[in-house]
Amino acid sequence: MESIAPKIGCVPQTLLEWVKRAEIDVGEQPGTTTAEAQRLKELERENKELRRANDILRTASAFFAQAELDRKLKS
Repeated sequence: MESIAPKIGCVPQTLLEWVKRAEIDVGEQPGTTTAEAQRLKELERENKELRRANDILRTASAFFAQAELDRKLKS
């Protein structure tokens, strides 16, 4: 690592991290693969968007329910 890293323009720690990541990705080491980490990130983003949409729908539903009650009371 010490001799190869400067030849490719990085520090030994960076090269070591790349090697570890590659070993995890091919299954030689335990851990979360790059693809799994990316998928998890996408699912978390989607979950956040769905929670926001649900909040909006819940608020809109309450608004229209109240409007319907107000309309019935005026009749």
